[in-house]
Amino acid sequence: MISVDFFNRFLAFLTLASHIFLVAGLLFFVFSPKNKANIFFAFFGKNGLLFAFLVAFFASALSLFYSNIIGFPPCNLCWYQRIFIYPQVIFLGLACLKKDSAIIDYALALTFIGGLIALYHTYIGFGGTSLFPCSASGFASCTQRYVFEFGYITLPVMSLTSFLLLFFSLFSQKYYQRMK
Repeated sequence: MISVDFFNRFLAFLTLASHIFLVAGLLFFVFSPKNKANIFFAFFGKNGLLFAFLVAFFASALSLFYSNIIGFPPCNLCWYQRIFIYPQVIFLGLACLKKDSAIIDYALALTFIGGLIALYHTYIGFGGTSLFPCSASGFASCTQRYVFEFGYITLPVMSLTSFLLLFFSLFSQKYYQRMK
């Protein structure tokens, strides 16, 4: 069986690769010509919904794996983030099957709120002052670190990365459709 340390390191590597991808994508979006002939832009513009579904699916599956298989109890903020990611698996999956991108605005709203919670969770996880009490009764502490790889990648950072990837892919498809 794969060890927890190996699994954590593998997911941290994927998170790091996602950070590089997001920065490159942002730079590419800002500095490249905005036309349908742009290969990068066209790919994510046409397949953003599918990519968003895959991100939501794997983020949900991995959060369940960490809590139910590995045994890391989720904190209150983890549960709030899950509230905003779990339904997207169903909504985005159905939207992909129907090839219906009308869901993008709703998914962006869920992604934005979940991303703000993940950003706040990341902030307090690195020593920021908590604005709201994080009761640990029945749950883990919101500042508990189960994963700490590459000097900054924690579970809240992985969650924030998932929300950023969702936002990037959904926004890319929405923007691409407007350019048509």
